[in-house]
Amino acid sequence: MLIAQVTDIHLGFEQDNPGELNRQRLDQVLRYLNNGPNRPDLLIATGDLTEHGAAASYRQLADAFSICSFPVHMCLGNHDIRSNFSAQFPELPVADGFVQYALDVRGVRILMLDTVEEGRHGGAFCDIRAKWLRSTLAQDRNTPTIIAMHHPPVEIGIAWMNTHPEEQWVSNFTQAIQDAPNIKGIMCGHVHRSAAVPWHGTAVAICSSTAAQVTLDLNPIDPEKPDNRSMIIADHPAYALHFWNGRELVSHFDNAGDHAMLAKYDVYLQPLIKQLIGERPN
Repeated sequence: MLIAQVTDIHLGFEQDNPGELNRQRLDQVLRYLNNGPNRPDLLIATGDLTEHGAAASYRQLADAFSICSFPVHMCLGNHDIRSNFSAQFPELPVADGFVQYALDVRGVRILMLDTVEEGRHGGAFCDIRAKWLRSTLAQDRNTPTIIAMHHPPVEIGIAWMNTHPEEQWVSNFTQAIQDAPNIKGIMCGHVHRSAAVPWHGTAVAICSSTAAQVTLDLNPIDPEKPDNRSMIIADHPAYALHFWNGRELVSHFDNAGDHAMLAKYDVYLQPLIKQLIGERPN
């Protein structure tokens, strides 16, 4: 099974401009997923779907996703507004006021979590959400399970985007999953960069954004002293493909830019391909 992921779309950054750059970048990725060599079985959008949570932006999002030839499932990020999101997408379940729900897809369970505290940039995961997660995990401790959420529960090294490992929400989330033996991976966004982290017996895969990316700078930052460092860059719009091979979740990170081909599968490469395939067990 192939699961595509997009994140940090930020529609409505240019208010009153339906053709804004962030929409163009999202459309570029969706066309690539629809028409490229790796059409996914489903698409997960992990939050910051809009910039301001405006109703018009969610209408734009629905319009953008309408071209997809595969199901699309969404969770929320810190830029999103639950009420406006749910008004546009009333079919998505809400648990105790939070957009949290479970998907069963081809023998895999995907749990969509809500890590939003409106008005806060960083993550949140209160007792109510943790109780739902514990209960949902307890219902099935055998089916391979993947968690999708906006905020990564790990410290990623970019100082101004970090999650501190001692934040209460991280503790709540960690305790909620600690007795679940069947979690195969956690997919996140928020950082606007791709990263992969082993964490508490599973793997956290952080997808970069379709909108602009955060500069990779691992130096400390002083909130009292602006130093003119690069903060935001405009690399090609990014996405992830998570391949479930029946045992592990394998995460690939790519972008929807032009890829210069240096070799193709022709008669000259055929002997190498035959040798490589032939060396493997049948």
